[in-house]
Amino acid sequence: MSDMETLEDLSEEYRRSIPADLRETRSFDWYLEELHDAPKVARNAHQRVADMFDYYGTTYDEEAGVVEYELASEDPLGDGENTFYGRNIHESIHEFVNKVKSGARGLGPEKRIKLLLGPVGSGKSDFDRQVRRYYEDYTMREAGRMYTFRWTNLCDVVRDQDPGDDVVRSPMNQDPLVLLPVEQRQRVVDDLNERLDAPYTIRNEQALDPASEFYMDKLLEHYDDDLQQVLENHIEVIRLVADENKRQSIETFEPKDKKNQDETELTGDVNYSKIAVYGESDPRAFDYSGAFCNANRGLFSGEELLKLQREFLYDFLHATQEQTIKPKNNPRIDIDQVIVGRTNMPEYRDKKGDEKMEAFNDRTKRIDFPYVLQYEEEAQIYRKMLSNADVPDIHVEPHTLEMAGLFGVLTRIEEPDGGQVSIVQKAKAYNGEIDEADDIDVKKLRDEAEETADIGEGMDGVSPRFIGDEIAEAIMDSMHRDRGFLSPLTTFNHLEENLENHGSIPTENFETYYRYLESVREEYKERAIEDVRHALAYDLDEIQRQGEKYMDHVMAYIDDDTVEDEITGREQEPDEKFLRDVEEKLDIPEDRKNDFRQEVANWVSRRAREGSSFDPQDNDRLRRALERKLWEDKKHNINFSALVSSGEMDDDERNAWISALEEQGYSREGAKEVLEFAGAEVAKAEMEE
Repeated sequence: MSDMETLEDLSEEYRRSIPADLRETRSFDWYLEELHDAPKVARNAHQRVADMFDYYGTTYDEEAGVVEYELASEDPLGDGENTFYGRNIHESIHEFVNKVKSGARGLGPEKRIKLLLGPVGSGKSDFDRQVRRYYEDYTMREAGRMYTFRWTNLCDVVRDQDPGDDVVRSPMNQDPLVLLPVEQRQRVVDDLNERLDAPYTIRNEQALDPASEFYMDKLLEHYDDDLQQVLENHIEVIRLVADENKRQSIETFEPKDKKNQDETELTGDVNYSKIAVYGESDPRAFDYSGAFCNANRGLFSGEELLKLQREFLYDFLHATQEQTIKPKNNPRIDIDQVIVGRTNMPEYRDKKGDEKMEAFNDRTKRIDFPYVLQYEEEAQIYRKMLSNADVPDIHVEPHTLEMAGLFGVLTRIEEPDGGQVSIVQKAKAYNGEIDEADDIDVKKLRDEAEETADIGEGMDGVSPRFIGDEIAEAIMDSMHRDRGFLSPLTTFNHLEENLENHGSIPTENFETYYRYLESVREEYKERAIEDVRHALAYDLDEIQRQGEKYMDHVMAYIDDDTVEDEITGREQEPDEKFLRDVEEKLDIPEDRKNDFRQEVANWVSRRAREGSSFDPQDNDRLRRALERKLWEDKKHNINFSALVSSGEMDDDERNAWISALEEQGYSREGAKEVLEFAGAEVAKAEMEE
């Protein structure tokens, strides 16, 4: 039996994926009963979007004081394909959601544009797209459902109604509640709020759109103002699902050529096919196809918003503050939507000091979307890029993506003041690689950077897009040269060769960026040397033994006790020389040794309470110190001449080294390269000693 999907299988899967009531029509009376049982159905756009972020899951980062929203950090709908990385990015998303949630409570941001500001390739467009994608999914689920209405049997009452318009959907996809007069509607809303379990209250003060107002007036006149007759005979309540492709409760707007910009793209225009039927001034002859009309009940997304002409931005003033639009030759129309704008740095700088933009700027809430400033998180972006592509059968060597990420981060962070901390040390500090003994105040570095940066740290520099392109080029170059691996050295070469060919990098930055690239080369050299030393002298059992010995002596030192000698079995004082031999491998000074010993002792005690046995591999600082001590103990027995010999690598000793590097994640060919690159440096240094 074949496992191939059949049309019947695909059809049934599709049927299960859509809401069961998508095609059903309901009465207005049913809708009131439904609101009584589920008041949240009547939420406005800000409230629904705010709940959407919580619906897909949250994680609170207590250390950073930031909520990570899983639609961005995990991407459950896409199985992690579109995840976002970096502490500062999740801070930006946290800030965005806070503004939406404030708007949901009516605190003011509901009357503002949420302006995502950042350099090219910082992820603001991806995030905006992610929000729209999840809003579509959320409105298809029970928790996110919303409803609108349509007018029916109009030709029975409205004498000049076009037979093709006997059934007319609410042009603005309004909530059925707007069909109730304000006073009666408020009584329903008050009742909903008494049963509502939410941090906000339901509000709906909107007026019917002009076309619906026209139909309501005609029908009320016919039924002698009997609203019940109108709603029972001419209203059908239907499920509303956001759909960007259908321009339904989600709309994206992009700037056009200045000469072709027309405000009707935002607010709608006359429906010329209906003028001959109804006349130009009739509200039925208006086409509600403007971007603000289509976005009602959901999300409006304005791409490169500040590239629009100043006059064209005036429509946003009423859309935000008054939450209305004013089409040409038409009354104001109420709107309900979360308005999100995106812009890059040059346009923002250009408009920031423009006094004529004061009103527009006052109606925006800026959310900075900087580049990622933790290089290991940046490496995750490249790793995601490779996992989403059809990558050739090529092995990415250790440190390749991390070092590419480090270069990107160096171009984005501010140079530290005073010269006491190098820019590489600062990047490592931002990455969380800070030992207490390093005496680097990360908060102080961040505060200094915010003072010196033009707009904010991370708002300038090399984009992940540029580095990702060069990684892709390096992969293809390796394939053409029959190299089955991608190494940092190859990636460095491509970055260096193409830096000046990238149009978005200012000429005055080239010299600085070349210097950063050299700093990254040096950092990689140190890491490669560490890997080679690890391969030459690594002994897991010996590290475990030395780690246990270190802890025995540390605990005796802290408790002012003695320790049993390994050979004689006699009790002796803690071996201070041995302890300092280990600690000096981490450059821990004499006056900080007590802090380090207490830190390690606390770690061991904590693990013991959790039922975990002691393993120095689980403590990065202690492991590194023990590995370096082991190297010092064993290096005198290593044949360094074999590292620099020009012969083939087929002898037992060299093959053992290559195998050890393979265990660290290198390919065989990549291990040979790093052995030649870093092994020669190791051999040279040790032979000079």
